[in-house]
Amino acid sequence: MICYLDTHVAIWLAEGKKNRLTTEATGLIKRADLFLSPMALVELEILHEIKRSRLPARDLFEKVAHETGLRLCDLPFQTVASAALNEGWTRDPFDRMIVAQAKANGFAWLISADQDFKKHYPRTVW
Repeated sequence: MICYLDTHVAIWLAEGKKNRLTTEATGLIKRADLFLSPMALVELEILHEIKRSRLPARDLFEKVAHETGLRLCDLPFQTVASAALNEGWTRDPFDRMIVAQAKANGFAWLISADQDFKKHYPRTVW
């Protein structure tokens, strides 16, 4: 089973804030093959640059990867961008691409506390 992490979930895991996760999300993290969208990696770096995340994106990714087996998704950008064209519910390019990444990978699970994700992508777990 494949599951993507939303950006804030990766931050919480890196910062040891697992108590912010629901039981369902925690269970999925333990059972699934975890992936991060390259777009989420870019968002992590921007959040670090504006001081909303303590670790640079590469360090955060490596920490979570070491602890959970998280991998960076390598689906072709063209495939993900094509899927993102159908995500007109948001103007946020990060959200659009993160959801499209999960959709393009066989409607994979996606862990996010974002209610818009839940509303528009039925395989969102929170």
